[in-house]
Amino acid sequence: MTTRNDLNPELPEGAGVGPCIGLIELCSVARGVEVADAILWEAEVEMLFSSPVQPGKYVLLFTGSVQDVGSSLRRGAELAGSDLVDQLHIPQVHEQVEAGLRRQGGQINGELDAVGVVETTTVASSILAADAALKTATVDLLDLRIANGLGGKSFFTLTGEVSDVRSSVQAGAKSAEESGTLARQVVIPRPHPELTRHL
Repeated sequence: MTTRNDLNPELPEGAGVGPCIGLIELCSVARGVEVADAILWEAEVEMLFSSPVQPGKYVLLFTGSVQDVGSSLRRGAELAGSDLVDQLHIPQVHEQVEAGLRRQGGQINGELDAVGVVETTTVASSILAADAALKTATVDLLDLRIANGLGGKSFFTLTGEVSDVRSSVQAGAKSAEESGTLARQVVIPRPHPELTRHL
């Protein structure tokens, strides 16, 4: 049985994310394994996860210096060729993104002023959108779900004051929209108290 904590690929215990991360998303598992090997040979990067995700995609997340991550990302994308689905390079990733990848989202205490959700069609675009959203206003990330159990889509949920959530969701959605990967965005002011049990 799949539990909530099994939905994201697992980050190794003790491994730190950032400050710079790179991610490559492919539509082939076999090519994904080959790309993982190539990026590890290319530069001094630490592989945080290299794993198949649904539906038959493969995702690699790695960290290191800006230069090393950039070099490995270029090599990986070149080798991926037509199997490349998406990629990202974030030089200064927001600390809540790491918590979300570790499935350690914020805690819900009492009623929420607002909830925002941004849904994307790729893993990379969701992480990029979450990073942009978190850097835009004072909000808390509740959840960051990537690929598994979602037919390859990804989404994140955040909370805060209505105006902050609106600004953050708009920034995250814009990021995904620019790459053509935005599936949907919503902002719910004053959500029903019962909704918090399902977030």
